[in-house]
Amino acid sequence: MLTVFGWTPDVLDEWFAEVRPLLGTDGNPAAWPSERGLRIGCQRINSRFITYRKALGLDDGLDYHSFRRSYVTHLIEDGWDPRFVQEQVGHEHASTTSIYTCVSSDFRTRTLRRHLDATVAAALQAQNGKQA
Repeated sequence: MLTVFGWTPDVLDEWFAEVRPLLGTDGNPAAWPSERGLRIGCQRINSRFITYRKALGLDDGLDYHSFRRSYVTHLIEDGWDPRFVQEQVGHEHASTTSIYTCVSSDFRTRTLRRHLDATVAAALQAQNGKQA
């Protein structure tokens, strides 16, 4: 994943400089090492996430894969090109990426407002051009 958010490099710097060395996995080239293998598997990450989710009283529908959907949504809401987002998450079809996109009502309202304003402005400009 591309580190497109401004805070991402700082978080990764902290992980690699301060946290990862504490794991004692010096010979392990994985960014997210496991004590038993090269890297932590998705099933283990999800099971640990579920433990935290339950402890925090979060909704049962929230799973580790929700972060992937969140990443897609944040990229779209931040104005990244949908084709770029599709490539980022490795989807062959844009329709798959659209399933992952759960934009907020504020984003929908701003998008609709922007397009309506542009349409009205173009209509007024065309009308003013005819009157001149």
